Amino acid sequence: MAGDVLILGGGSTGEAFAGAFRGFEPDTKITLVEKGLIGGECSYYACMPSKALLRPAEALHAARLAPGAAEAATGELDAARVLWHRDQVTGDWDDSSQEEWLADRDIEVVRAEAVVREPGVVEAGGRELRYERLMIATGSVPTIPPIDGLDGVEYWTNREATSVREIPASLVVLGAGPVGCELAQFYARMGAKVALADMADRLLPRDHPDAGAILQDVLAEEGIALHLGRGIERVAPGIEVRVEGGAVLRGERLIVATGRRAGVEGFGLEKLGVEISKRGIEVDERMRAGDGIWAAGDVTGIAMFTHAGKYQARVAAADAAGKPAKADLRAVPAVTFTDPQVASVGNTTGEGLVVGERTSTARLSTYERPKRPGFLKVFADRERGVLVGACAVGPEAGEWLGQLTLAIKAEVPVDVLLDTIQPYPTFSEAVFFAVRDLDL
Repeated sequence: MAGDVLILGGGSTGEAFAGAFRGFEPDTKITLVEKGLIGGECSYYACMPSKALLRPAEALHAARLAPGAAEAATGELDAARVLWHRDQVTGDWDDSSQEEWLADRDIEVVRAEAVVREPGVVEAGGRELRYERLMIATGSVPTIPPIDGLDGVEYWTNREATSVREIPASLVVLGAGPVGCELAQFYARMGAKVALADMADRLLPRDHPDAGAILQDVLAEEGIALHLGRGIERVAPGIEVRVEGGAVLRGERLIVATGRRAGVEGFGLEKLGVEISKRGIEVDERMRAGDGIWAAGDVTGIAMFTHAGKYQARVAAADAAGKPAKADLRAVPAVTFTDPQVASVGNTTGEGLVVGERTSTARLSTYERPKRPGFLKVFADRERGVLVGACAVGPEAGEWLGQLTLAIKAEVPVDVLLDTIQPYPTFSEAVFFAVRDLDL
């Protein structure tokens, strides 16, 4: 297959596709259409700014748990410097470096909204862009729940919450998922009075229950008022959030962090003949959505993480260039960057699986006092003798997942993991003990 390539969406996924495809076909004309910032949600309003905001408070909290450092860490967080740090990470919302990166690869950027007029033709910025191969990477948008009164108040999504210029005295967070938990902890540690509400009966409802339980204790101990397992009856100006059972939560600001949905509306994608389900654009294992059409990232509704989108983009780029490629999504890691971090990969339901667990490591013994609760759970298929999932809670738990993700992906025998020498004292030593605990 040959011909011009058009990319709809210049977020992390669109950029990853552009870079990977250019490596396969140095001379093909590539055009990327993006109305917002090149780099998208992750670079400016989600992953990067939120982690930058979380880091200063995490560092101070860690210092206060380390004897000797605790005695030195007597000051308070400087809000202005915390926000300055965020601004450095986002480049102060300037995407010129990303635009230069694309230009260096001879990829044209059209700064406009894109609308499909017919198969093979997209209109953007008053131009008619023709293509032979189309990549759809239009990302996702916040899901706003149908709560009575919500449309009558000013609220923040992750965009406003991560680009804030001053810390409010109080706020209410709707949503107990990763974004809600991260933002609740950030603002609480910055001195705001925070309440978090969700109809789910626990934090991080998509993670292992034991992980949510530990994080729930941590957030409650840090003064965050948790209202779980009850619906939201209505929202009134003020901000007042009425929860089932009679509780009324008040704050200067309201954050709606109730998930995201595929960004499929307003582009005329239905004219392409692709299948658009409730999840998003349906694709096959090669990320094909139709003849000469590929989709990747959040717009597919599959594993809505930046790293998963980039992976899918690389698969799509290879297939679009006629190279053999298939997406294998059995081992997609996910990290919630609260303190402690919650990390998981693969199947962690435990249903029909053998479970091994380690609740302490030598590294934790040297890391802080008092030691905080955490664990590593591994999940194995008894018949095949391989890991299929893992869940970890602890300092930098996301970094523990590397070898476990590879083990699941490569179906490394449990015996090989047991025969692997783990460095001492490290958090990764927990892998040996958790695997040893498996009753295979």
